[in-house]
Amino acid sequence: MSTFTLVAPRRRPRFPHALRALLGVCSLIACPGCGNFSSQGLNAEGVRLFDQTRVEDAMQQFQRAIDRDPTNADGYYNLASSYHRLGSANHRASDLSQAERYYYLCLDRDPEHRECYRGLAVLLVEQGRGEEAFRLLQGWADRRPNSADPKIELARLYEECGDRQRAKQQLSDALLADATNARALAALGRIREQEGDRIQALSNYQQSLYANRFQPEVASRVTALQSSAGGVLAGAPSSGGTVTVSRGTSPLR
Repeated sequence: MSTFTLVAPRRRPRFPHALRALLGVCSLIACPGCGNFSSQGLNAEGVRLFDQTRVEDAMQQFQRAIDRDPTNADGYYNLASSYHRLGSANHRASDLSQAERYYYLCLDRDPEHRECYRGLAVLLVEQGRGEEAFRLLQGWADRRPNSADPKIELARLYEECGDRQRAKQQLSDALLADATNARALAALGRIREQEGDRIQALSNYQQSLYANRFQPEVASRVTALQSSAGGVLAGAPSSGGTVTVSRGTSPLR
């Protein structure tokens, strides 16, 4: 299992270049209503520092963000991710304990925070608490029966634990909830490719790209499958066509 598949700070599209440019301005302004905007700006600065592997400096910004706005779930998640990375790198139980605490604080503020569920589940599995990780995600799925996200994360965890059949079943349920979910389709394509079903894998990847074309990893797999197959896959449905979807792990990673 990849420890930091989703550890990078969340929701990067929330922090466009214009907001980063305004960061310094907002931090100097004390005005009614500026608190939340400033918190987002601090989070953005933390993301920038985190990407430069300046984790401790990033943590200071995330802490300032939640001090400024205690309801900011992303700040808690980012702080949890930072403690998680430090704890794993330095084998420090105290940092991992802090990571778990902040993951739960994030979920208290946003019970649908997908990245947080993923980070916390990974942390629990790393600590030999796999049953807790599955209960965490299953509880989320039970509370949101019509949402694809918890099912996709459950599928991902099952796949990483070597249970492809249960992973496919979760993806089947996810696609019943959202038949054009790009993440679920890409995940299903990944499993089909691993199983040697290249035609169905290509179809799933193409459908995923049709739903969301901004997936370079998926596009790469489409190209690779088409190139390696020669004419064998020439008849596979295109991304704009009507296809039959085999229902059933997570996006490529």
